[in-house]
Amino acid sequence: MIDTHIFQNKTAVYYTLGCKLNFSETSTIGKILLEAGVRTARRGEKADICVVNTCSVTEVADKKCRQAIHRLVKQHPGAFVVVTGCYAQLKPETVAKIEGVDLVLGAEQKKDLLGYLGDLQKHDAGEVHTSALKDIRSFAPSCSRGDRTRFFLKVQDGCDYYCSYCTIPFARGRSRNGSIASMVEQARQAAAEGGKEIVLTGVNIGDFGKTTGETFFDLVKALDEVEGIERYRISSIEPNLLTDEVIGYVARSRRFMPHFHIPLQSGCDEVLKLMRRRYDTALFAAKIKKIKEVMPDAFIGVDVIVGTRGETEEYFEQAYEFIRSLDVTQLHVFSYSERPGTQALKIEHVVPPEEKHRRSQRLLELSDEKTRAFYARHIGQVMPVLLERPKPGMPMHGFTPNYIRVEVPYNDALDNQMVTARLGDFNEEGTALLGEITVL
Repeated sequence: MIDTHIFQNKTAVYYTLGCKLNFSETSTIGKILLEAGVRTARRGEKADICVVNTCSVTEVADKKCRQAIHRLVKQHPGAFVVVTGCYAQLKPETVAKIEGVDLVLGAEQKKDLLGYLGDLQKHDAGEVHTSALKDIRSFAPSCSRGDRTRFFLKVQDGCDYYCSYCTIPFARGRSRNGSIASMVEQARQAAAEGGKEIVLTGVNIGDFGKTTGETFFDLVKALDEVEGIERYRISSIEPNLLTDEVIGYVARSRRFMPHFHIPLQSGCDEVLKLMRRRYDTALFAAKIKKIKEVMPDAFIGVDVIVGTRGETEEYFEQAYEFIRSLDVTQLHVFSYSERPGTQALKIEHVVPPEEKHRRSQRLLELSDEKTRAFYARHIGQVMPVLLERPKPGMPMHGFTPNYIRVEVPYNDALDNQMVTARLGDFNEEGTALLGEITVL
């Protein structure tokens, strides 16, 4: 039994790096600490506890984690510092040696953070609690909003794919999930708390059901029946797991939005083989075509990695032309980063950093062209927009069903409200369309 008396009137700050799944889990950690008596520190207030939820998808991510830890230790002298997440699981001893770190928790331990805090007395050296990869088995539920309008529902964790460039299976463990019944209950609770939109998150969400004998399609159908939730969005889903029946169901659904995020990683079949991906460009193109046939206005975001080992100039040009041919909306471009222990390190051809940068810039420019053209096609349309709370005095922003960002004048009463707006021209920054509210 944990004695929570020591946590009464304590304050905490939370810092999250990486994916939406991490943000969801951090928010759940915050809920657990709040229930024990720990409130979130106000701006400028020195915290008693610092929690850093880390990412390790690239070397840059590792560096950002270390920088964040150093910064928080400096900003909150004397605070009890906890580091968890993927970087903590993969490099626990490295993290433990960072000055000021008291506790390092692995993937299996983060859900039990409260039990590891002890009396909150600073340690001479970071105390490490992690599990071996084979022992990362439990599924920790999470459905959290934090400071956002949208709720993030964790439906799955871990990955069994072991792509040649990726360390996530080593950091997160095997694919696993909670039951559909538990997901539905969490969605109902989100609706009871005023949530209108839920994003389904996970490491490989299309793999949902391995531990419960269910399917992702079954989950989508069950969540669609939850009253009170007006919108669902499916976060990153592998193209080989995005089935035609799911695409068709989303097209018919009132609650599942015409918005997909699908990792491509390379538009060259030879590079996809080197990456050990489980599809080819023909399958990917077929999925995009299918989506656009039944949802012509669907927003489709695509992940692309440039400069991976083995990506020759010829292969990159093939990938570029393939991506340019796709009717997609936005590219999320990542430069390949060497990750210790991955099979990609055995591939001989190495792309110089300056060439990675050049290739990234070309794809980012292509992305801007595609996004701007997609937005421009919708100018003049009247669409529902779910508005989000901005900083005081700043314009409000929200999103249409197909994820077009819309800007309207500030009105505090419209936070988390659905309005109908006529979409005008681009805002000054070119990041959103100006909206004229026609129906509150």
